[in-house]
Order: sequence, then C-alpha cells, then structure tokens
Amino acid sequence: MSDTPHYDAIIIGSGAGGGTLAHRLAPSGKRVLLLERGGYLPRERDNWDSTAVFVKGKYRAPEFWLDKHGREFPPEVNYYVGGNTKFYGAALFRLRPEDFGELRHHDGISPAWPIGYEDLEPYYTQAEHLYLVHGRHGEDPWEGPASAQYAHPPVEHEPRIQQLSDDLEKQGLHPFHLPIGVDLSQDDRGRATHSSVCIRCNRVDGFPCLVRAKSDAEVICVDPALQHPNVELVTGAHVVRLETDPTGRTVSTVVVRLDGDEEARYAADVVVVSCGAVNSAALLLASANDRHPRGLANSSDVVGRFYMRHNNLALMAVSKEPNDTQFQKTLALHDWYLGSDDWDHPLGGIQMLGKSDAEQIHGEAPRWAGAVTPNMPFEVMAHHAVDFWLCGEDLPLPDNRVTLDGEGRIHLALDEDNNTAGLDRLRHELQRRLGHLGMHEHHLLDHSIYLHKGMPIGATAHQAGTVRFGTDPASSALDLNCKAHDLDNLYVVDTSFFPSIGAVNPSLTAIANALRVGDHLLERMG
Repeated sequence: MSDTPHYDAIIIGSGAGGGTLAHRLAPSGKRVLLLERGGYLPRERDNWDSTAVFVKGKYRAPEFWLDKHGREFPPEVNYYVGGNTKFYGAALFRLRPEDFGELRHHDGISPAWPIGYEDLEPYYTQAEHLYLVHGRHGEDPWEGPASAQYAHPPVEHEPRIQQLSDDLEKQGLHPFHLPIGVDLSQDDRGRATHSSVCIRCNRVDGFPCLVRAKSDAEVICVDPALQHPNVELVTGAHVVRLETDPTGRTVSTVVVRLDGDEEARYAADVVVVSCGAVNSAALLLASANDRHPRGLANSSDVVGRFYMRHNNLALMAVSKEPNDTQFQKTLALHDWYLGSDDWDHPLGGIQMLGKSDAEQIHGEAPRWAGAVTPNMPFEVMAHHAVDFWLCGEDLPLPDNRVTLDGEGRIHLALDEDNNTAGLDRLRHELQRRLGHLGMHEHHLLDHSIYLHKGMPIGATAHQAGTVRFGTDPASSALDLNCKAHDLDNLYVVDTSFFPSIGAVNPSLTAIANALRVGDHLLERMG
C-alpha cells in the first residue's frame, strides 16, 4: 500500500453528481482525486452538426449493452469530462413536493422518499444559482415553495412560442418559462447581448455547446474545481473494481484501467461512486468479494434493481404558420402533472424540445413515409415543426435491473410497458388541442431520433434508481447521506439513489443532492 497514492476523497465520474461534488469539496483544501473514464470532448464543428450528433451518434460511447433477451443495443451514454451533461438539454426542474411522498399511479405505487422536499429545498436553490438557471418561480402553480428567486430571468419566448403560450392560456392552462441552465444575458427584446456567452442558437438541446454557454458539469464545476491545487483529475481512467480491507467494512483501493490498459491503484479516506445509475450499479456488482459476495453495498440485494428512465415521447407537431424559432426550449406545462378532470392518476409534464432541422427530419424519413402531407418537402416541414417532449413517471420495479454476465458485460432488463397509460393520456391532451394551437390536427409525429431510433431501452439519459437510499438496510443500499449501509467510507452520488423518479428531468435533483452530500462530507472530513 505504500506505493498507492492516498487522497482524502476519490470521486469516480465527473457528471452532474461527481462534478458538482468535486466543486463543493474543492475550497476545503482536502486532497480530492476525480477519475473520469473519458477525456475532454473535442471542440469541433461536428459538435453542432445534426447528422454527426443525432443520426450517426458520433459522440456516443462505442459500446453495447444487452437486453433481457441477450440482444445488443447502443445505450445513450457519453464518457467525457462533464459526463452526460455535455449532451443534456439543461432543463433543470425541481421535483414537486408530492413526488417526495407516496403517489398512486395507474399501474402501482411510486414510493415515498426518506427525506422531504423541504430537506432538499435549500440545495435546490443553491443548485439553481450555481448552474445559472434562468426561470421565474411562481409561474407554475404546482411547483413547491422556493426560498429564493432564480438568479437569472427566464429565457424570453420567441414569437411563435409566445403565441403558443398565449393560446394555451386562452384554454385555461398554465404554461410557464422552462427553467434552463445557460450563460445568457438578454437585451430588452430578449436577444443575446453583445457580451452574452450564449447566442440563443438552435443547438441547445442534445448538442454539446461549442461556445461553452450551456451549464454542463465540466464548465460549471469541474474546470473551476481544478483551479484549486488540492484537486486532481485523471482522464481515460476506467475504474474496474473497488477492493476492501480484510474486514470488508472499508474500501481500501480503487483499481483503474488507464488508456493503454495500464493498471493504476489509488486509495482514499472516502470513495464516492458517481458513474450514472447503470455504471455505478455495475461497478458495485463487479467489486464482489468474499465479504460481499453479491457486490459492494448489496447485502439487501437491491443494487442494480429498481432501474427507472421515465416514459418519454419526443413529438413533432406541424405548425400551420412557419416556425422561425431558433431557441425553442423556453416553455413547459404541468397542468396534468398529478392528474386530469377524467383521470385520478398522474399524467406527467410537457416541455419544448430544441428546434428540429432538415437533417433530423431526413433521419426520420423512412418512418414518416406517407404519414404527412405528400406535397410538404422535409425542408418545409422542418420550417413548420414545433417540437414537444412529454415526460411521464415509470415505476421502480425490482425486475427492472442491471446485472453483469460472466464476461462482465452489462445486461439491462426492462419492462417497457411500465405505467404508460398516463403518458398516453398526456399525448391525447396535447393532440386534441393542436387545432386550437395553430397546428395541423393530425400531424403529431413520434420523433424517435431523440430516442435512439425507436429503441426505448437505449434511451438511458434519465437513468436512475439502481442504488436507492433509505433508512432500512434490508430494503436500501444507502443511508440518508448516500453512504453505503454496509461500508464505512463508500458513497454513491448520482441519480442511483432515487427511490422514485417523478416526471421531470432528474439532473437538478442530482446536483442538489451532490451539494447536500458535499456538506456532509465536509463535516465528516473536518
């Protein structure tokens, strides 16, 4: 062990959880090592090219997982400094207060969290300020109380989306400005100012930001943390297992395969796993030993189980009038989040997607053949496209799980028909209003290019739930501070800890929790 470098804390993964945690610990002076499986994302024109990003999947990890039938599929994961936040849409919502309690859905129960909204609320505010979230608390009647207003005003709607907002209000609905993390300053007409980093372009959703204006974990947290001399980053560092001391109570060594297959070993007083819900579970399972035969932190047999990823639909409506919007992702609607007049169960939320372009439309061409007006070329359709994202809650089922085979390959078992009735009703609520919203009534098309060509199991961007936290070691892997019940120095800080997922993007909750656990670790480490 004398040749093994020792740190106060090792963080494995640099995304929303790990990157934010590193930022929180950086000013403490404690020696922090950040291990990232990938490198820095290349800055190149293909960052903003639809064919490269969406059609060819240039930046996706070159790996395949297997479904429950043993069939390979490409997961929606990206291994870069900043993790999947390099490609997220930066929609940074809080869970609703009701999401922290037990909710009855059509297909079952969404379980209560062991903490309440009020426990996370101060950290939600800190996370919103840290990640430069633009929005306005109070517009959404169903949001929880906020201890402070957003530090930045909402991104203003462009004319077609403002018209959509007005038309929704005329129907008695409550559209609000979507909370989004961008480094934007606007003039009195909503345009990007001369000094603004964000230029209000049409590349905000699903693309890495070439001008570093999106609030991803690298830009906001990792790069600033590395300004502190006590924080180190090793890239190309694939952690293959965690070893424990003879008692099995302490992680003693982090074993890493570096680029070129060289092995390195590191040690720390505290080890934090922040690899994303699937890879974090896989690492714990791969670290099984005599003291932990089912994997680390897994005496309860919950590690890898209760995988969630939302029930999502990316939909494209065709506007009767041209849609010249560039920065389209400015509106959301939660009127049916918890139910509707004729449905006592939650439906979910609606928000805008980034603006479709001709390359994305062409990528869908075989699926849409005959489904749209024959005399509407794809370029014209793209000019008239209005893009929606529908998000419903899936339930944490024990057999939706991550496992490893004898070769260490990841298997992901998923019931794809999990609580989908609410999402179907949410689509109907939007569909039946299209005519009143200035859209062609029968042109609401599945935009599966966002969902890996119609393979829902590959849509892992909202993965959560595989290393859930709780008060009972028999039914959870982590305690309330996200420390493993079974080990004294092992933490998991990403979306793995979620007992349920709600129906909003999980990133802000992961960020807020990383700040919360960071405060606990600062106290623990003195």
